[in-house]
Amino acid sequence: MSPPPIIAPSILSADFAALGKACSDTIDHGATWLHVDIMDGHFVPNMTFGAPVVTKIRPHVQRPSTAYGTGTFDCHMMIAEPKKWVKDFRKAGCDLYCFHYEAAVTSTAAENPADHSESRTNPKDMIRYVHEQKMLAGIAIKPETPVDVLWEVLDNTDKEEVPDMVLVMTVHPGFGGQKFMASELPKVRALRDRYPNLNIEVDGGLSEATIDQAAEAGANVIVAGSAVFGAKDPADVISKLKSAVESRR
Repeated sequence: MSPPPIIAPSILSADFAALGKACSDTIDHGATWLHVDIMDGHFVPNMTFGAPVVTKIRPHVQRPSTAYGTGTFDCHMMIAEPKKWVKDFRKAGCDLYCFHYEAAVTSTAAENPADHSESRTNPKDMIRYVHEQKMLAGIAIKPETPVDVLWEVLDNTDKEEVPDMVLVMTVHPGFGGQKFMASELPKVRALRDRYPNLNIEVDGGLSEATIDQAAEAGANVIVAGSAVFGAKDPADVISKLKSAVESRR
C-alpha cells in the first residue's frame, strides 16, 4: 500500500489580499498541506514572493505536530540558488523544502543569500543540508528531465541524503493555470513501482478532471491551485481529490 493521500493546495491561486485567512480556511476545509510556490525570476521567468511572506502567513496555520502532518508548509523552490535560501525559509516556517534537481546540479554551495562560493552543490549535498536544518527535503523534476536521474539519489544507502518526497511537474514550472501534461505520468508510475513507500507529488493542472489519472499512476501528494481556491465548495473538491487517491492505494 502506498502512503496516504495528501492534498496540498497551492496558495499561488489564493486571494493575496487576505492570504493568511485563505491559508487557515483551506486547512479548515480539509487540506493536509499548503503548497507554497517560490519563484525567483531566474530559474523560472515568473516571480512570486519570498521568506517574509511565509513568515507572515505561518501564524495563521498551526505547525504540524508530526512529520508530514496537517499544516505542513511545502515550499516549492523554483529558484536558481536553492542552498542559499534554506536557512531563511527554515526561520520563516517552512517544513518541507523542495528544490529542483535541475538547480541543484548547476548552482553553488553558498549557504546565505549574500555569500559567494566557487564550490558547487549537488542533489545529495542539498538533501543532507536541508535535513541538517531540521526540515523534510523534497526534490523536483521538470517535464524535460528524465526520471532516471533520480535513481542514484533515491538508492543512496545514506538516509540523510535521500529525499522525503519527489515532485514530478505535470506542467512547465513558472505559471499557474496550465494544462495538465499526462505525458509525465509514466515518471510517476516508474517511481511508484520502484519505491512503493515514497511520497510522490504531482503539481500542475490537477483537478477533479485529471485526478484519476494521477492517482492511478501512483501519486499520493496532490497539488491543486485554482481547482481548490476557485471552487464554490473547496471542501468538497479537497474531499474528492483525497478520495480518488485513497481508493487507489
